[in-house]
Amino acid sequence: MPENMPGPDVKPLNWRPAPGIGYTVIRRPDGGMQFTFTDVKPATVKHWRDFSIQHLYDSDRLTRNLYDLRQLTDIPEEAIRVALEVNSDPAARNIRLAVVVANENVRQAILKIEDLTPAGGVDTHVFTNMDEAEAWLSRPLEKLV
Repeated sequence: MPENMPGPDVKPLNWRPAPGIGYTVIRRPDGGMQFTFTDVKPATVKHWRDFSIQHLYDSDRLTRNLYDLRQLTDIPEEAIRVALEVNSDPAARNIRLAVVVANENVRQAILKIEDLTPAGGVDTHVFTNMDEAEAWLSRPLEKLV
């Protein structure tokens, strides 16, 4: 198996594009997911929420995810509320999340989500550089306390 492909024990992605949805997901070589958002319209946020909740149902291992939000200029309050709901799921404690942003509005929205996420939830860090985000994600995974 090529080095950059996840092993056979990696959970299936089960993501399909849908008309009008402003994000894509691919499986990362480390088994996590990489989300790339082009918009956060209500249909996109609902689709992302449903997909994310489904993935959390049987989350049983530490995971590295990356969110590429560099194409966004703003994140509406409804999207922040939905992100808080997903981050508050007990299974979210198994996620190390790097978020890459391109502007201060989006950075502040992500910091707000991070601040309001219950202790022991998603381990989130915000970056403006993809290489720095990847370096942080590649650190050894440890159970979050």
